[in-house]
Amino acid sequence: MLKLTKILATLPVLALALAACSSSPAATAAPATAAAARSAPTAAPTAALIYKADLKSANQNPPIQGAEATCSGIGTLTVTGVQAKFDVVFAGCPAGAAINIGHIHEGIVGVNGPVKVDSTLKAGELTLANGGATLSRTGPIDAAQATLIAANPAGFYMNFHSTLAPGGVVRGQLTKG
Repeated sequence: MLKLTKILATLPVLALALAACSSSPAATAAPATAAAARSAPTAAPTAALIYKADLKSANQNPPIQGAEATCSGIGTLTVTGVQAKFDVVFAGCPAGAAINIGHIHEGIVGVNGPVKVDSTLKAGELTLANGGATLSRTGPIDAAQATLIAANPAGFYMNFHSTLAPGGVVRGQLTKG
């Protein structure tokens, strides 16, 4: 009878052991499923790259003369994926100055270069009523061009053109913001 009591006492332990063994495959499958979910490719978030430009008339090549020689501004270029956002604050220009176009050009300080990124600003869209204004425009940027700017921002400049200064009224080299 003592043996039977010992056997009966171990039955709950055996039942628990068997239950643990029978659930073992399910427990093994869950980590495998979790590992498969972790290894599935996911889209990487696109980080914004921000550049600043200290826009001055004196930075133009050649520097401009006349009424708009007092123009200045602060420009921010935000590149996200294949979008380029221009945020610019103009100041110090004569009242009524018309800013007609703006771009990012390739070129180091003092060297004029080709347009690489357009702000989408068109002639007649921005008149500086009191000599200043804020501009915010978004346009496309080629992924390869975004990579080149990221690798060497100082090799590019922001430039805005006016009616009186069609070659450019304010210019500033890009720096990482």
